[in-house]
This record gives sequence, structure tokens and C-alpha cells, in this order.
Amino acid sequence: MDLQALLEATLAGLGYELVDLERSGRGRLLRVFIDKAGGVNVDDCAAVSHHLSRVLTVEGIAYDRLEVSSPGLDRLLKKERDFVRFAGQKARIKLRVPVDGQRNFVGVLRETRAGKVQLEIDGRLLSLDLDNLEKARLVPAI
Repeated sequence: MDLQALLEATLAGLGYELVDLERSGRGRLLRVFIDKAGGVNVDDCAAVSHHLSRVLTVEGIAYDRLEVSSPGLDRLLKKERDFVRFAGQKARIKLRVPVDGQRNFVGVLRETRAGKVQLEIDGRLLSLDLDNLEKARLVPAI
């Protein structure tokens, strides 16, 4: 089982979602970003860190340091369900291949289905392929 799949399964069993996983150049630092309905607090991060340290040891996954945190207000959007969950919120999207000569967009997430997300920008809807997304993040309300 790869690390991503192991973390997803373990966190789901604890009631959390794996938002993102980062490994340092040599894989010695693991950063795990988690979320759950209602948000994540420090106690959640501590509990997950404690649990994961045991799971990683049992599974023989070598690391020097484990960091567990919330995804923050500018949460990364990766999966189709992320776009569905945060419909109605503002997002910053960067594309791999330009659409109408543009790669960067900021707008309100609308409907998401069949591998496409609708982004409302200045009153018009733009349909973007999720496969073409390089990076997408929520834009925190000010």
C-alpha cells in the first residue's frame, strides 16, 4: 500500500479527510494536512499525529519528523468533491494549459460535475476541465 492510500484509509477511519501530503526532498519530513466537518483544531492535529506516528512505525515508513495541520483558510482544492463541497465560495485557479490565452482565474465556484467545474467570473460562467488544473485554492473572505 502506498503512503497516500495508507493515510487516506487511516484518516477516514478516524473521521478525517486527507487534504494533502508533502514530503521533503529525501522524504524525511512528512507534512499531512487534514480536515473534517466543522474544521480542525490543535487537539485534532495532536491526536492524529500521535496515531499516525504509530501507524507509520508499524508499516515501516521511515521519516524523521511528522507535521499534522489543518489546510488553512486558503485550503487546497484537489478532488472533484472539494469543488462540490465549496460551491459558492471564491477560489483562485491556475491551469496547466491556457483557456482563452489565460492560465490564472479568480472567481466563485459554481456547479461541478463530470470532470468540469463552473467558475463565475464577473457574472459570466467559465467551464474548466478538472484535469487541466495545476493548482486551486480557496480565497479567504476578508
